[in-house]
Amino acid sequence: MAAEGGGKEMNEIKTQFTTREGVYKLLTHSEYSRPNRVPFNSQGSNPVKVSFVNVNDQSGNGDRICFNVGRELYFYIYKGVRKAADLSKPIDKRIYKGTQPTCHDFNPLTATAESVSLLVGFSAGQVQLIDPIKKETSKLFNEENMRTYENWWFLLT
Repeated sequence: MAAEGGGKEMNEIKTQFTTREGVYKLLTHSEYSRPNRVPFNSQGSNPVKVSFVNVNDQSGNGDRICFNVGRELYFYIYKGVRKAADLSKPIDKRIYKGTQPTCHDFNPLTATAESVSLLVGFSAGQVQLIDPIKKETSKLFNEENMRTYENWWFLLT
């Protein structure tokens, strides 16, 4: 009978608790294994953008994902929300020293299993066209430190 009165709190699984040393939080596999994790209290200051593209390859894993965390840009095979990507093995990873990537997008019309066009906009206004599969970098556009273009597709044609 005593267990029934306070049993609700005892059977509850805690996902977060605080100690003298800090806050402990239950993380999903994808959050825990993210390369170069940013401390929790400074995550709000880094702009993050995620872009997807389908390359229609023969293996059935045609979806690709690109995301940035701070000054780092990652490109992976995306297997869906139920299967975590192997974050220790990116297809391409770039670290920028001068400015940080703030936005990016793929050109889905030209995407193939061997090549994709990814346009990256930076915090100082530059725009760069890269191919993360071939690991190629083309010219840096808008080096005059103007504002980032809202519609980039005219640069890809």
